[in-house]
Amino acid sequence: MIKAVIFDMDGVLIDSEIIYLDHMYEQLKIKYPQINREALFAVVGSTTKRTMEIISDVIGEDVNSRMFQELYAGLWVDCRPDYPSILRKEVPDILKELHRRGYQVALASSTSRAGIDDVLTSCGLKGDFDYIVSGEEFKESKPNPEIYLHTADTLKRKPKECLVVEDSTYGIMAGHGAGMTVAAVIDDRFSFDRSLADYSINGLWEILDVLEELNDR
Repeated sequence: MIKAVIFDMDGVLIDSEIIYLDHMYEQLKIKYPQINREALFAVVGSTTKRTMEIISDVIGEDVNSRMFQELYAGLWVDCRPDYPSILRKEVPDILKELHRRGYQVALASSTSRAGIDDVLTSCGLKGDFDYIVSGEEFKESKPNPEIYLHTADTLKRKPKECLVVEDSTYGIMAGHGAGMTVAAVIDDRFSFDRSLADYSINGLWEILDVLEELNDR
């Protein structure tokens, strides 16, 4: 029986992935006009380290920390979204409904702790989670399952008692690797491998249908 729901943040709670992706593409295109936007889809859900590796492969040269910082100098100033405006409208209500039904609700994101706090504070959601954790607090973030195993352990739940809600290949891999049930939020604007997900959902309200199906077994 599922007793806890663990959310990713970017692309799940807020519609931010496309904004970051487009900004990344525009910045890189200045120096590398031949760059293919679709080649950057793999950065969705990635840590900074993995993003640097992907960009290195795409542009054909090594990208170190200094170059990365120079490429994206001002990222959070130039393209910091108005988070409440890109918050999925159903988020506050779905979180309340999950709590009403007795589920524990957690957030496990690859985003930095400062970034998570910025989003949750801006959207008034900080008090809606039983536990919040950032991938920067681990040696390896997604697709390593540690962040999800740690979250389950903190909630005092077994992996099989947890439903993960993700929107990226690495996030799905992490949830699957942790032995949890994974629901992938579909986004047709950029493709990602959902083959390891147990469910594909078009919106967050469908989580309730997934939970009912799982708990009726």
